[in-house]
Amino acid sequence: MTLALVPRPDERLSALERLEVLADPGSLSLLRTGVRSHRMGDRSVAGDGVLGATGTIDGRPVACYAQDASFLGGSLGAAHADTMIRVLEIAGRGHMPVVGFVESAGARMQEGVAALAGYARIFRAQTLLSGVVPQISVVCGASAGGGSYSPALTDVVIMTRKASMFLTGPGVVREVMGEDVDAETLGGPRVHERNGVCHAVAETEVDAALLARDLLDHLPQHSGESPPLWPVVPPAPGSPDGVVPAEGRKVYDVRHVVARIVDGGRLLEVGDRWARNIVTGFARLDGRAVGIIANQPRYIGGVLDSEAATKAARFVRTCDQFGLPLVVLVDTPGFLPGTAQERGGVIRHGAKLVHAFAGASVPRVTVVLRKAFGGAYIAMNSKDLGADLVLAWPQATIGVMGAAQAVNIVSRRDIEGSADPARTRQRLASEYERDHLSVDAAAAGGFVDEVIAPSDTRERVAAAFSALCGGPRSQRPGRNIPL
Repeated sequence: MTLALVPRPDERLSALERLEVLADPGSLSLLRTGVRSHRMGDRSVAGDGVLGATGTIDGRPVACYAQDASFLGGSLGAAHADTMIRVLEIAGRGHMPVVGFVESAGARMQEGVAALAGYARIFRAQTLLSGVVPQISVVCGASAGGGSYSPALTDVVIMTRKASMFLTGPGVVREVMGEDVDAETLGGPRVHERNGVCHAVAETEVDAALLARDLLDHLPQHSGESPPLWPVVPPAPGSPDGVVPAEGRKVYDVRHVVARIVDGGRLLEVGDRWARNIVTGFARLDGRAVGIIANQPRYIGGVLDSEAATKAARFVRTCDQFGLPLVVLVDTPGFLPGTAQERGGVIRHGAKLVHAFAGASVPRVTVVLRKAFGGAYIAMNSKDLGADLVLAWPQATIGVMGAAQAVNIVSRRDIEGSADPARTRQRLASEYERDHLSVDAAAAGGFVDEVIAPSDTRERVAAAFSALCGGPRSQRPGRNIPL
């Protein structure tokens, strides 16, 4: 079935048009499983406010559905739920990814408990598929109640600029809480891209569908299959350390380092507006899909805090579930101190990251760029936490804390009793850095496997993955994705 679709970038698409933009031309096959029917253009399609289908993306099978807000606001009733569950069941049996276009007023009040039970059945089906096949949600309009919970159970949530998500809508908030708020302020993309509910924001529905296609290009069909391999593309020009200041306190954008390591210099960042002190995203290295986790010195110096640890831990688990090797770039002064962090449970959140790395089974390579101190050194995939290979640049420093802070603790009496405390502190700090923080000391102790020239980073990491991922690359036929 084909549709003569002329994309309207700034306009709303119908449910059928959303599916057609997502799938390869001519590949879409609708699933008519509902008991009621509604009009879609010149056709009557069963599904009770939702269209289910199978199709292909770059020739790879995919299951998909799109809710139709023009039919009772896209609200969910029993037949509507049956269609969505049918799509999820087919995805499970066929070991294929699921992409859902979500726009729903929530449970259909006319059906009462039956509608709530429908959502419960959907949540259970989604949970059973969690970690088995990739699940992506594209929120295209207002989605309330279960219409917001359902996307939150998937691996990646994309929102369009005109979308919104909330458990209770503005009307209920106004009546119960006395707050006068609109849908965008309550649950628009500006809210959810900063709290971690939404992983990416697309300007239009067409952009969102294309982004979903791009994400699936980095993911396998299912957890038992390797992600697709693509032709090798050179990274952005220049040595990775060319954008890194030598002075440890000066900031830079770690994404520029990533660009000089990965294929085409291209990082598909996930959660770029949430916990901006850490960067997570998908890329390709030597044609192989990988996950990237990197401290971001551009924001609060690249320290780890509760939000950053939670964001990174979730990404580690996603990559581990779907077999993506991890590249971890480290430049952090430690965990963020203070009463606010302790009250917010930074210990608990930091433990999530430690647990995620320690329990991961995919190949993991860590590169210390400039510094790695304290608990953050451990949490960012240290050798003894299970990293397969730890590399470091020559000027990197690794230890419990910075030299100046360390000598103020371990040599306090010597400093206070000296004739020139400032000069003594400086001398002792220099000695401490040489003996305890230098990369040579870490390498001698076996905590770093190899000290490498920054210009060799891409080649060294790619070689490690070639060995760790089981033999030479075998490139599957397919188009070369524009980078």
